[in-house]
Amino acid sequence: MNETNNPIESIKIVVFKGKEVRKVIHNNEWWFSVVDVVEALTDSAKPSIYWSVMKTRVKNEEGIQLFTICKQLKLPSSDNKKYETDCANTEGIFRIIQSIPSPKAEPFKRWLAKVGYERIQEIEDPELATKRTRMLYKLKGYSEAWIEKRLRGIVIREELTDEWQKRGAQEKRDYEILTAEISKATFGVTPKEYKKLKGLKKENLRDHMDDFELIFNMLGERATTEIHRTEDSKGVPKLKSDAQAGGEIAGGARRNLEKRLKRSIVVKKNFLKEPEAKSRKKLK
Repeated sequence: MNETNNPIESIKIVVFKGKEVRKVIHNNEWWFSVVDVVEALTDSAKPSIYWSVMKTRVKNEEGIQLFTICKQLKLPSSDNKKYETDCANTEGIFRIIQSIPSPKAEPFKRWLAKVGYERIQEIEDPELATKRTRMLYKLKGYSEAWIEKRLRGIVIREELTDEWQKRGAQEKRDYEILTAEISKATFGVTPKEYKKLKGLKKENLRDHMDDFELIFNMLGERATTEIHRTEDSKGVPKLKSDAQAGGEIAGGARRNLEKRLKRSIVVKKNFLKEPEAKSRKKLK
């Protein structure tokens, strides 16, 4: 079982026996996509229909309404959009698994217990989450220096989104607009355009930035946070203006460096592609 990590959004995907299972943190615990669990345990070609029929069967046979242990939480789909999806916490998934006849159930239960325990550990000691994130990046081949910048960037991003939440921005849509404003002013491109430039699709853009890109990204977001606090900004229009100003501060610094270095900081280079390509050549 392997796990891909997105430390920004607190949404992860675990791969169980070749099947992806989406999970998201809600009320400080992991909640799992029920349809994904059904697919992983049954290999059903139509897991949503299996889940629907299963709810009816359990209600008729046992008098239990399985939907009462589920919540509708937004999870990313194959089209890169988020949709409300039936999710259950560890206890709820255990109950659902009891009604799925599958030889895969026992190893899945053991994995769920481990995940639940790790989440409790992280709540009691937040440093553990940082250590696990650091280890994941090391396993992917990132340097210690890069990891330090990336983790610092995560903290700066969280501080910024906390300010947005307190000052009237709505999650997802407003956050995307404000982030795009900072990026345009900092780098001259939106995150979507930046990903296209680097040839990325579902990958996290920041995980494929080099040192300078991370540094200027942090500067733009940290400057925006400080402007919000200093001017006690309220409402999306003012937050948007602040985002443009914060990004322009970072953008000015970037342009000055580019002038001195005589090259662009915004590059197509995908941070991990070049080392991976060299490794493949050595193996040939």
